[in-house]
Amino acid sequence: MSTDPALAEALADGAVVLDGGMSNQLAAAGHDLSDELWSARLLAEDPEAVTEAHLAYFEAGADVAITASYQATFEGFARRGIGREGAAGLLALSVRCAREAARRARAARPLWVAASVGPYGAMLADGSEYRGRYGLTVSELERFHRPRMEVLAAAGPDVLALETIPDTDEAEALLRALRGLGVPAWLSYSAAGDRTRAGGPLEDAFALAARADEVVAVGVNCCTPEDADHAVALAARVTGKPVVVYPNSGETWDVGARAWTGRSTFTSGQVTGWREAGARLIGGCCRVGPETIASVAAALRAP
Repeated sequence: MSTDPALAEALADGAVVLDGGMSNQLAAAGHDLSDELWSARLLAEDPEAVTEAHLAYFEAGADVAITASYQATFEGFARRGIGREGAAGLLALSVRCAREAARRARAARPLWVAASVGPYGAMLADGSEYRGRYGLTVSELERFHRPRMEVLAAAGPDVLALETIPDTDEAEALLRALRGLGVPAWLSYSAAGDRTRAGGPLEDAFALAARADEVVAVGVNCCTPEDADHAVALAARVTGKPVVVYPNSGETWDVGARAWTGRSTFTSGQVTGWREAGARLIGGCCRVGPETIASVAAALRAP
């Protein structure tokens, strides 16, 4: 476990900088991420690349590294011929890679590791993570999530990042699975406007986490910066908890062309606005790299 101050204590004192997109940093380093396992494949094939990606963000000014376990599941690894013991080892390795990056960074400030727990749809690798409603019950979703959450918790992260969650059914399952693990978590929805990606009211989604003592922050990620503007204030009002926010760059993914289009709309001015509205964990998701995270850190640490 980290010997740094508890993340929850740091959030009470001010804003903490999250990292940016793991996939775009790995892609920028020349790695092919077209596989169904996405960045999780490199845990098995090139874990040093994962460590170096984390290090780039720490050196850019991030305080928190989110592990490469978003798409890492027992089921997904099994399709690649990796058994449960091997999969558990790779999940734990994701935490060690981030810890090693923190060690190499030798920063004068505290550095934390957040173990990523992506939605069920991330394992399917068919885009359903942005729709939710997989036809599974809350209990079935809990049974899917709990085993890997147990492994990740045992690896000693500072917090679990329950991220890119598309609907309240899956959020409820994750909150159930979180109980008794002994590790705090943040809960972050993927959103569009004032609704989750599955179409439910964000206000109701945030309210679920307000009742969970294990949850230290609530918010959104993998949305546009403009959607984040509304969501931050809403999450703060509904939950009374610190808010986590790490949107995409604002560009749009073209499924047919398999390419990003448009331009980035992520600005440092939005970052300070999110902080004023209650955000305490602030960073970026897809297409947000170290250069942008450096500007986020500069904005949040400016006198």
